[in-house]
Amino acid sequence: MADIDTLKAQVKKLNAKATQAKMDLHDLSEDLPTGWEKILDVARTAHDAHAALVAARQSLAEAQGVAS
Repeated sequence: MADIDTLKAQVKKLNAKATQAKMDLHDLSEDLPTGWEKILDVARTAHDAHAALVAARQSLAEAQGVAS
């Protein structure tokens, strides 16, 4: 059960990180063309955050024995 609790905490943390990355991307898009040179970095950060979140959710589902 501790492993599942650890995975739940990880998912929660990664969800917050992914949400912040999404908001950063949204904010950047609203300010365009100002800050255009940051597009690739901000997009990569958002992509990586969401990829990590999806992987963590998959691990949690597998640990709970749920097919995803």
